[in-house]
Amino acid sequence: MSILIGADVVPTDSNINKFKKGNVQEILGVELFDIWINADFRLFNLEVPITDKASPISKQGPNLIAPKSTINGIKGLHPSLITLANNHILDQNEQGLFSTSNLLDKNNIHHIGAGENLNKASEPYIFQWNGNKIGVYTCAEHEFTIATENSAGANPFDPLESLDHIAKLKSKCDYVIVLYHGGKEHYRYPSPYLQKVCRKIVDKGADLVICQHSHCVGSFEEYDKGTIVYGQGNFIFNEHNNEFWNTGLLVKVDDIFNIEYIPIKSNEIGIEMAVESEAKAILKNFYIRSEKIKEDEFINTEYQKFAEKSIANYTRKLAGFGRWKSRFDRRIFKNRLSKHHYSKQDLLAIQNYIECEAHRELLIKGIKEI
Repeated sequence: MSILIGADVVPTDSNINKFKKGNVQEILGVELFDIWINADFRLFNLEVPITDKASPISKQGPNLIAPKSTINGIKGLHPSLITLANNHILDQNEQGLFSTSNLLDKNNIHHIGAGENLNKASEPYIFQWNGNKIGVYTCAEHEFTIATENSAGANPFDPLESLDHIAKLKSKCDYVIVLYHGGKEHYRYPSPYLQKVCRKIVDKGADLVICQHSHCVGSFEEYDKGTIVYGQGNFIFNEHNNEFWNTGLLVKVDDIFNIEYIPIKSNEIGIEMAVESEAKAILKNFYIRSEKIKEDEFINTEYQKFAEKSIANYTRKLAGFGRWKSRFDRRIFKNRLSKHHYSKQDLLAIQNYIECEAHRELLIKGIKEI
């Protein structure tokens, strides 16, 4: 008996016609399709609104969309449950979310993680399996698609609310699975804050926490009585061809809640089982990284290195450089323009605006009003 959990699913140019026709076996390959379809319970993140009407919201990053006909492929995956708690489910405004949820309802596909308001979006899902009650809770970091008390969207992770939701769910269930849509894209380790959040989720009752969204296979740790996966990679999302996007993991849970990892890789039309040397390499590196995060101060020092490499991308945007000046700074001046654009006092002010809760709340409110 098994539960299989996949990460992000988005139909793309390489396979959209197969999604439309429901040719799922071709998208997954025979071996992987058999493994997937023979699980007792199948769960993944649908990271795209399914709608025929384009009405993109204002946001940073791409506005994803898939036509309604791709529901044939989604249905062909025979999902037991789909999570919509992610940073793209409102990409085509509320109509995109409602179109998606209506299509899923029409096809008798259970879904959680997004809804007409915050109360609806935060509802968990409970099912009976092997004589046990299993609870599933899904949430996302704050990126443009979050529900509020009076507006539709994805369920946000809120430390003042979500941890109580998880504790309440655990009181009703034997096991709890939490899918947390967050973390930094293309970073294979947890940030200090992400590790703190995920450990607290385990403290509140989660037996398995999976961080999706990073589009790369990361690392994992056994913490207290729970397992935390920091980065699952993609499931079916053939958007890019690089070292991060090309591999992923299915997370398999057996009937006594042992965790197993099944390596997968992308191909020209979808994904397939990774086998032999490729599978060994994916798992070997996954376990090596997982040993690394046990070392004292590794997470802090590695994240500091990552921050030093990434900060220029943020300072250029804060400075309003625009596309061409940003390219000149990055490629010709090696980030020196953005580095010297701010005085020390400027940087301290920016730090204070972001770090201080009162400043940050006011800043965000003011930006939204503008």
